[in-house]
Amino acid sequence: MKRKRVGVLFGGRSSEHEVSVRSAASVLANLDKKRYDTAAIYIDPEGRWTLPSRPPEAATDAEAREYVRDQTRSYRRDSEVVMPARPADDETLLVFARGAGAPDGDIDAASIRELHLDVAFPVLHGPYGEDGTIQGLFELANIPYVGAGVMASAVGMDKSIMKVLFGARGLPTAAFITIARPEWAADRAGVLRRVTGRFPFPVFVKPANLGSSVGISKARNGAELEASLDLAAQFDRKVLVEAAVPNAREIEVAVLGNDALEASVPGEIIPAEGSAFYDYEAKYTKESGLLVPAPLTPEQTAEVRRLAIEAYRTIDAAGLGRADFLFDREAGAWYVSEINTMPGFTTISMYPRLWEASGLAYGALLDRLITLGLERHAAKQELRTSAS
Repeated sequence: MKRKRVGVLFGGRSSEHEVSVRSAASVLANLDKKRYDTAAIYIDPEGRWTLPSRPPEAATDAEAREYVRDQTRSYRRDSEVVMPARPADDETLLVFARGAGAPDGDIDAASIRELHLDVAFPVLHGPYGEDGTIQGLFELANIPYVGAGVMASAVGMDKSIMKVLFGARGLPTAAFITIARPEWAADRAGVLRRVTGRFPFPVFVKPANLGSSVGISKARNGAELEASLDLAAQFDRKVLVEAAVPNAREIEVAVLGNDALEASVPGEIIPAEGSAFYDYEAKYTKESGLLVPAPLTPEQTAEVRRLAIEAYRTIDAAGLGRADFLFDREAGAWYVSEINTMPGFTTISMYPRLWEASGLAYGALLDRLITLGLERHAAKQELRTSAS
């Protein structure tokens, strides 16, 4: 059987750059070499696409930072990748390498190389990778790719729009308000009054368009609220302020599929000691615990898995997604927090760990995701693009 060539795109113009490097290292190391040829495509923090000098091998943030520094030092113009936004004749990705001797902005025709891909695997987290932008480029080029489409990716990144859709679908969510960055800059006192008039402390403050808990903080009083809004506004033009669910448990469920959907066993997050909640450090630098399966009753387990699939369908996700929940211990009520359309794939990331606990090993999970991407692409090719 001819091996399929998988293009693993990683890095990107996002504060989650290092997490992406670590995710890609795990994906590249675990793709079955008997079934797949791999092409690592690195997107640096400035947005340049390159064929890296070496594939990533990073298990920690420190190793990921060193990898980024190494790629910056070893950057060569003749490794730069350009992806034309048009379909290739054979419906695969066509990549050009820019010539070393060509003037800036020009491509030396003598040095052009073609790199054909059977499927793209964008292991990109956050803006410019998980938000529908690169998915739109794949659609223009008619390239099969792993994961959700343009609309689902965009909605899955924007927590404020996502929650509006969840509400329209009748899914339970914690109360929230959205604050525009210009509004915060123009009327800080008015925004603080608006928040404190709506919610008791504590509240959670988040950038609307970001993941990996970057820029999220818990505010327990007015001074912390002001600092939290300043922090979140550094990362996005919209800030979400969300009422805290009292005495909440954090539960996550992994979802897999295009049309026929499967939900994993639920897992419960136990934040690392000293963490106020499951923040970036608790996720990637401290030893947070994960109880799998989560200690829930059979009825609670069935309900959270049902809600996970319903949330997935609400945004029309495809391929994969991880639904995050808060469970009110006292009221016994579920709240859908968000759905992540490209969850982390590091060795300690929850999405692959939940599937492994459900009987699907890491390598087999990658196979399923690639198959789902190819199937979704094939189904789209059957649609008419002309009215005549």
